[in-house]
Amino acid sequence: MDVAAWRFWVVLAGLSALAVLIIWRALSLQVLDVDRGYRFLQGQGDARTIRSEKIPAHRGMITDRNGEPLAVSTPVVSIFANPRELVKAEERWSELARVIEMPKAELAQKLQRYKQSQFMYLRRHLAPADAEKVLALKIPGVHLQHEYRRFYPAGEVAAHLVGFTNIDDHGQEGLELAYDDWLSGEAGSKTVLKDLYGNTIRDVDPGEAASPGKDLRLSIDLRLQYLAYRELKSALKRTGAKAGSLVILDSDSGEVLALVNQPSFNPNNRRMLSLDALRNRAIIDMFEPGSTMKPLTMVAALESGRYTSETKIDTSPGYIRVGPKVLRDHRDYGVLSIAEILQKSSQVGTTKIALSLEEDGVWQVFQRFGLGRSTGSGFPGESTGVLNNHQSWHPIERATLAFGYGMTVTNLQLAQAYSVFANDGVLKPVSLLARAQTGQRVEPNKGQQIVDANIAHQVLGMLETVTQSGGTATRAQVEAYRVAGKTGTSHKAEAGGYAEDRYVSVFAGVAPVSNPRVVAVVAIDEPQGDYYGGLVAAPVFSQVVGDALRLLDVRPDDLGERTETKNTKTASRAESKEPTSPGGAA
Repeated sequence: MDVAAWRFWVVLAGLSALAVLIIWRALSLQVLDVDRGYRFLQGQGDARTIRSEKIPAHRGMITDRNGEPLAVSTPVVSIFANPRELVKAEERWSELARVIEMPKAELAQKLQRYKQSQFMYLRRHLAPADAEKVLALKIPGVHLQHEYRRFYPAGEVAAHLVGFTNIDDHGQEGLELAYDDWLSGEAGSKTVLKDLYGNTIRDVDPGEAASPGKDLRLSIDLRLQYLAYRELKSALKRTGAKAGSLVILDSDSGEVLALVNQPSFNPNNRRMLSLDALRNRAIIDMFEPGSTMKPLTMVAALESGRYTSETKIDTSPGYIRVGPKVLRDHRDYGVLSIAEILQKSSQVGTTKIALSLEEDGVWQVFQRFGLGRSTGSGFPGESTGVLNNHQSWHPIERATLAFGYGMTVTNLQLAQAYSVFANDGVLKPVSLLARAQTGQRVEPNKGQQIVDANIAHQVLGMLETVTQSGGTATRAQVEAYRVAGKTGTSHKAEAGGYAEDRYVSVFAGVAPVSNPRVVAVVAIDEPQGDYYGGLVAAPVFSQVVGDALRLLDVRPDDLGERTETKNTKTASRAESKEPTSPGGAA
């Protein structure tokens, strides 16, 4: 049957109209800029698949002066989830909990707590291989994030100095905190295309690259740090002491070559960390330095013009009364020269000298030596010590200050003060950083002349006699090297006065005497049994400084036959004792 012509044209017109509508719709969706057109659809698609991803910045490395790594950043992966998506996949929770090593009940509790949020961490700082196992499960709402984790190759040996970062890679202690801005880089970002499960398919836009942090080179020599740590730890076990610290300075540059404390901690595993172990005792803890201040008192005496190293003073009968207090020597030494007063650590002789000087004469010298103020190391929380001045000095205050009571110092301050004797009377700033960072020019560390060079040489010579036969520090001797130094043994202060059976044992010294290279201070807190500085701290100095001088390839200055060294290193305990009167008490 023939089809009417009009019907044909109606169908053709309808099909044509439909084709036009389809073309129009296609153009409106993909070409034309109309309402809810291609731009709208493209935006909706991008909102579901295009993401801006943070590119973590690599934190700068911390090294010792020779480039040995002390703190490095390693790539890790953190697993996070969108709780709104994950709660819908409850049947997968057991599987997820097992692979991230979290009890299912804990996971459920955590999801309940964050159910209104779109982000929560499941595990931080996993190895990339372990993180991939989690992602391979393809659990809805579970994603990964690339980060860096800090690792400390030297562990507890350099922990107090280097410090550590928190889980977000921000400095929390030590030089990690002090130089956080320097070490931290700037994170970058990039645009990526992701699939339904949050996996990155490809990079859409490389964006802005991350800027890594700058490296930091410390002044310490890791070899010296290790040997100092070993000997200090051994000394604490041997003496049963509560704590201890040891500092080695480069006498010429003022750089800290080693700085160790006990007890210490492992910055790579802080689960059982004790807050007491965090303290950098060498820079933060203060103590009364005792007889280690007597060399500075001798500086005041020599500067007064009233004394020379040969001036004689009668210390009989071995004690002296100052007001209501009686200050005693270990025994009656009779008539002693200034040098012998220092060698024997005579309390009576030191007191007579101090009382003969200007009222604040000793205080002024102590102040010039940097006591009572910061060393300028830049370490967070550094203590300044206490060096009080008085409008009117009582005789007992003048006397006790002269032998190191009524004031406090840190180990680092004491080392800086003794460096003056090693530097011809020049006080130099202390540095925990290598004086020349990579690419920088080294400028001479001139310091400040605070004592006449001739007087500094005289006192250094006196300090050498302290380590020789008849002195209180024969155990500080180092084979083939001339050593100068001073012992100190002080009662610890407590409520209402001084403890009778708690001491700080100290030795501060310089080596080699002919051309000083290192200054070292050993402080042992509350040793049990023997407690004199010459018996407890001096042997540690001897071992550490002897090894340090050999490692630094310092030329020996005493290669002759030293019967004295062979015989006096095991001198009697009586010779190593010194007076310890607390604050002038009898």
